[in-house]
Amino acid sequence: MPIAATAQVSHAELRATYPSRSAVTAWIFFDWAAQPYFTLITTFVFAPYFATFVAATPAAGQSQWGFATAAAGFLIALMSPILGAIADASGRRKPWIAVFGALLVLGSSLMWIGKPGDPSVILPVLIAYAIATVGVEFATVFNNAMMPSLVPPEKIGRLSGTGWATGYIGGILSLVLVLGFLAGGPDDGRTLLGLMPLFGLDPAMHEGDRIVGPLTGLWFVVFVLPMFLLTPDFPSKRPVREALREGLRELRQTLSELPRRKSIATFLLANMLYTDGLISLFAFGGIYAAGTFGWRTIQMGTFGILLALAGTFGAWLGGKLDDRFGPKRVIAGALTVLLLASLTILLVDRDSILFIPVTPPQPGGALFASPAEKAYLVLGGLIGMMGGPLQAASRSLLIRMAPRDRITQFFGLFALTGKVTSFVGPLLIGIITAATASQKAGMGVIVVLFLFGLLLLTRVRE
Repeated sequence: MPIAATAQVSHAELRATYPSRSAVTAWIFFDWAAQPYFTLITTFVFAPYFATFVAATPAAGQSQWGFATAAAGFLIALMSPILGAIADASGRRKPWIAVFGALLVLGSSLMWIGKPGDPSVILPVLIAYAIATVGVEFATVFNNAMMPSLVPPEKIGRLSGTGWATGYIGGILSLVLVLGFLAGGPDDGRTLLGLMPLFGLDPAMHEGDRIVGPLTGLWFVVFVLPMFLLTPDFPSKRPVREALREGLRELRQTLSELPRRKSIATFLLANMLYTDGLISLFAFGGIYAAGTFGWRTIQMGTFGILLALAGTFGAWLGGKLDDRFGPKRVIAGALTVLLLASLTILLVDRDSILFIPVTPPQPGGALFASPAEKAYLVLGGLIGMMGGPLQAASRSLLIRMAPRDRITQFFGLFALTGKVTSFVGPLLIGIITAATASQKAGMGVIVVLFLFGLLLLTRVRE
């Protein structure tokens, strides 16, 4: 048989090893299922509500939320590479996704107890938040590790970007559901669509804000099912106990090899810094806006929809740019925009933009009527647009650099570097905010993390 024909057969055989389009689409729906946790709870609804109405002051709420985020990040950092190594040795991914998905559902559902002005619920709510965060992050580690078995290498960037874009759309729809049908405003008790909240939710008790916890859990259960039913898992290799020994042995080997894999090690270090900055920005951006402008759920939710729309477009475009120019360039471009936008946003206050006095928001005024609020929207849109490409291109770059037979280990290390200091950023924000009683001073940590992450990225070779 001619060499060219042999190559064609091999290529056809290789393509035949990938699952059907429906299996890939079902995998994409994991991002759709998980995104409302980040959209509704950590960014636009529950976190700002907690800081504004559950905690004593917005600064105290930002500090407490930072400490809880730090605790969850420390546990994730400690366990991610170990669990990734065990999963690679055992073969299967879905059982792990199911276990940690259950933690997400449990923790987020318990957030319903966060009644306004009740100091006794602060600690239980923060514990529930930490449990849910551990669940969603670990489930994501194992879901990411399924990617190389779904599409050829040249389509990884598009798959990653499509997943993030789909997730953003899910986040948008979940926000529309909350704003349009569940969360009543403080004045007339009606939703953004002018309706009375469904299920008799009481605006005075902020039940529209609190319901996002159970809603997030239910949303995940419903929309993660296609992945479990249609997407093929890796075959089982060995029993869990044997996989534990083998996985830990391979993890030690992988760690010992990292000094020789300088480019991967540098990328993981860069990822550690800029992911910490991005997590902190998303975790505290809503809290910062609520404290600066006094935004309530309607304003925060509308802001979230605008950012999610920007993020959807950014993730879709980033996936295409990833396949064309490579993930490193996409990451560098996204980081540059994030750095400049984060620095500028710290120079926007209620009554000034870049130190230039402007008219502050007026009580009872139109939505986002003041110049400072409009500037915050523009900058937030840039941040939303860059967040998706940064995360999607990062996992795409890792897949291109890591050995395929140890992909979950490296995704575990990827999660480790994304989390090992993820508690440091929120912790520093919490400490600085508590010490200065200034949200602005605490948020300055994010600029430093983006800057050093970008500098390290320049030393990475694809």
